[in-house]
Amino acid sequence: MEILAFGVTADEKPLIEKAFAGQHEVRCLDVFLSEDTAPIATGYEIVSSSVNADLSGRVLRTLAAGGTKMIAQRSTGFNNIDLDVARQLGLTVGRVSYYSPYSVAEFAWTLAMAVNRRIVRASNRTRDFDFRLNGLMGRDLRGRTVGVLGTGKIGEAFTRIAHGFGMNLLGWDVAQNPACVELGMKYVDKDTLFASSDVISLHVPLLESTHHIIGAQALKLMKDDAILVNSSRGGLVDTDALVTELRSGRFTGVGLDVYEAEAGLFFLDKSLVAVEDDTLARLITFPNVVVTSHQAYYTLDAVGQIIDTTVANVADYLAGRRSENTLSPADPS
Repeated sequence: MEILAFGVTADEKPLIEKAFAGQHEVRCLDVFLSEDTAPIATGYEIVSSSVNADLSGRVLRTLAAGGTKMIAQRSTGFNNIDLDVARQLGLTVGRVSYYSPYSVAEFAWTLAMAVNRRIVRASNRTRDFDFRLNGLMGRDLRGRTVGVLGTGKIGEAFTRIAHGFGMNLLGWDVAQNPACVELGMKYVDKDTLFASSDVISLHVPLLESTHHIIGAQALKLMKDDAILVNSSRGGLVDTDALVTELRSGRFTGVGLDVYEAEAGLFFLDKSLVAVEDDTLARLITFPNVVVTSHQAYYTLDAVGQIIDTTVANVADYLAGRRSENTLSPADPS
């Protein structure tokens, strides 16, 4: 069987082809699945999509009309998929429920350290042979307080690194993680975490209840010299409210690997066109902000696990099996 994979990067392509070798042929496309590209999948029973794919009802109907019966999404998040429509159409949808949490946790700390120690500014200066230290002063992390919103697998990995730095640990989640408590984490309400933390990192999924969990009120509660990091989902942060606070000179630094309006921008080369997103354009101009292109998960280890799980999801579909990765059809239990 030939599988059509959308949104495949040059780094991923040989890994995907090797993983499916001897089992199925796979056609890799660098374009993302959307209303415009969905007709390409006509005749393909199995389609694989990437994290920023548009799997809205209209796209799903186009896929189903073209003969697609199974969608294997190469990501953990699935807020981009209209599962109600998928189930109505009888489409099987699988995702990757787990991959290396260390990839994202380590990158979140990379962002935090980059803004704390002014790494980007320093690098830009030295490229011009400007070796002055003015404006590059950071802070020790030891003895300071980190607030972790979401203490699942990634949040726990992030917390372990913070513990290694010798930081005070605050956490917020719907349920406490015993491993984090053992490390010394104190669970508090969100407002206390916002007001007390020197570094705040987001590791919660994007749900209706967490949309804009970092909004105007939360931002006002934070310390003027706090560091905010988001490597989870862009919709967790009200970007317009964040820009307002940054314009007033607040925050030591902000590290964002995700952006709430990243679809149609991230993973694409927009260097030769005018970007119409004024909020993102303004955000990038702040010297204390580092924006990266949703790459926290992008390590050989994590991508390898994502691809291996995708291969297993395809095998489960063909064998008529369900697993923890199956989103549609719904579990009859």
